[in-house]
Amino acid sequence: MQDRFSFFPATADRLADIEAVFDDCADGRNCRCAYWYLPNADYKAGWGEGNRNWFRSLLAERRPPGILGYHENEPAGWCGVAPRAVFDRLRRSKPFAPVDDRLVWSINCFIVRKPFRRQGLSRLLLKHAVEFANANGAECLEAYPVDQAARAPNGAELYPGTLSMFLDAGFTEVARRLPARPVGRLECR
Repeated sequence: MQDRFSFFPATADRLADIEAVFDDCADGRNCRCAYWYLPNADYKAGWGEGNRNWFRSLLAERRPPGILGYHENEPAGWCGVAPRAVFDRLRRSKPFAPVDDRLVWSINCFIVRKPFRRQGLSRLLLKHAVEFANANGAECLEAYPVDQAARAPNGAELYPGTLSMFLDAGFTEVARRLPARPVGRLECR
């Protein structure tokens, strides 16, 4: 199954494919990862079309904001990964405040289209996000996954990924300021 997936940086020439992934997810359709990048008031004001337009401008920047996964030639999944410094939400967050002064990259969002769920695609997206960050000079990666064992019964959404997935990929827990949301780290070099 793994050999039927391929992965590419999310660049402007792949906009239609990226939108196909986001549009297959109710919140992704309206969020477009603006939650992480924009101040909360701007994110909420842009919910829907505003965030869609904002994301298109993000794709026009030099550094791709994530990884796009394909199953054969069909867009299947997304993983957001970029230097932590570009994420306004992380700069302001107490639960996800920096654990030290290192310049880290952050993995913050996974979206898998419905037909491709439960096939291990999130784990493959994570693997390729780590490779992408390494290739772009990251020394260390961070993530803010959901610990499914500690989350409330109604549960948090799993967009940031699961703790078990990150631990299996070699991340270690370095902080936990919320019961179900640890900070995970991976040394890249």
